[in-house]
Amino acid sequence: MSTKAKAPHWADIGESTFVLGIWLLFWVHRLVGRWPFRLCIYPVVALHWWTHPLVRQSSHQYFERLQAQTGALGRAPDWRDGIRHLALFAETMLDKLVAASGRYPPENVKSTGREAIYEHVQKGQGGLIVTAHMGCLELCRIMEEKRGLLRLNVLVHTRHAEKFNRILKRLNPNHDVKLIEVTEVSPATAVLLAEKVAAGEFIAIAGDRVPVFASKTVRATFLGHSAPLPVGPYILASLLQCPVYVLACIHEGEGYRLQFKPLADRVVLPRRARDAAMAVYAQRYVDTLTEALVRSPYDWFNFFPFWDQTATEPHANIPT
Repeated sequence: MSTKAKAPHWADIGESTFVLGIWLLFWVHRLVGRWPFRLCIYPVVALHWWTHPLVRQSSHQYFERLQAQTGALGRAPDWRDGIRHLALFAETMLDKLVAASGRYPPENVKSTGREAIYEHVQKGQGGLIVTAHMGCLELCRIMEEKRGLLRLNVLVHTRHAEKFNRILKRLNPNHDVKLIEVTEVSPATAVLLAEKVAAGEFIAIAGDRVPVFASKTVRATFLGHSAPLPVGPYILASLLQCPVYVLACIHEGEGYRLQFKPLADRVVLPRRARDAAMAVYAQRYVDTLTEALVRSPYDWFNFFPFWDQTATEPHANIPT
């Protein structure tokens, strides 16, 4: 599939996280439970898959490249993979709300590598976590509840952050995962985030989507093809001079596994080799994501022409 000539920016496409949809997902589950929710959601997912060709094509392209590069599916992908892909996305959106409300079973959340995060926090040190649109980041709250240590700030690129923050607060007034809307890492933003890191807090930023106002990208080889990635995580890390981790969240059994892997003790961007250095960090990032997706292929939630995304002029703000 070739989408390069007219690939839209991801921010022009939209996803299933509008406020009304969020509440609908949550209350259907509250009223009828998990399995009835799954039975109800499949017709909706099938209709969405059928009526949104770009979503369908992008999902299929991802599975084709994943299978060609890793053999994770064990066969050629077909339409059933697309349906399953969207269904898992819908269920993950539900789990985000259940986790934010404090009702997600903690025994269903496993983790790898979180001890290093706790060591930093216990020393009063913060850091940067580079995430991706996979799995359920809100499950980090369960880590915070277990130990009372992790204070997490999530950077997002849309104005719906404030609305979603209000939803999280209504679900759980003690919710400590804060969403911060940013369109670019300005000096004022850098100062604010530096203060949070100095206070022992962690900053989470997605590394797999080019922001709406971006003017520059860095390229890395993902599933055998060159992909543009945002430079924001690496520039921010170089400014904060703090430890950097990659977080991959995947389904495992009846729950999830949070995988924390170190990206760098410090991100260094030499003046004369800045782009090359960012490319090295970006490649480490996508290699870590690939390892996780081999274990859980359906946890990749970028339903747009990922390899063709570009830095563009301002777009309409929609949920991420």
